[in-house]
Amino acid sequence: MTVATASTQTAMSLAEFFALDDGTEARCELEDGELISMPLESYLNHRIASFLFAYFVRAGVSSDCLQIGMEVVVSGSRATVRVPDLLVLSEDLVSALEGATRATVTLEMPPPVLAVEVVSPGKQNIDRDYRYKRSQYEARGIQEYWIVDPLEQKVTVFQLQEGLYDMQTFAGQDAIASEWLKALQTELTLTAAAALSEVQ
Repeated sequence: MTVATASTQTAMSLAEFFALDDGTEARCELEDGELISMPLESYLNHRIASFLFAYFVRAGVSSDCLQIGMEVVVSGSRATVRVPDLLVLSEDLVSALEGATRATVTLEMPPPVLAVEVVSPGKQNIDRDYRYKRSQYEARGIQEYWIVDPLEQKVTVFQLQEGLYDMQTFAGQDAIASEWLKALQTELTLTAAAALSEVQ
């Protein structure tokens, strides 16, 4: 796919983004009206997302509520669509998506419960996960946002408190603490090392 730069393209609307079809399965995000081609994920990134998916299922989350590669429309001055590595949906959101022709959480739908991003190398990717997506997921009302960072060997958990994210960081054998995990009432402990696929 050929992606125009910001200097040569006009801002793309949500409707234009949804109508886009280049005949490939290339992953793209829409960032402030600009189409961003997402690089292929590394094997480690896939392994981390798959591990967390399996852990959440073992902890009692219905597989219907777990989505890899689902789009989320977020608020911004221009149209923006993100594709988190893993999403946890509420039952209300699962119901809202029934019959949808596209795997997209629109602004009219309830927000996801949890968004997980696995950091890829490169300053642009790091800034996107730690800065831009943080503020966008916060504004979208996503209760928790996890950044799993194999580059820095840490997991950062943002939890929404009165409209703003509080942050905690976990590394090594630290047990990841979050209100959402606590509500699952699971006896399975999730450490940062396990989330980073250091421990199987």
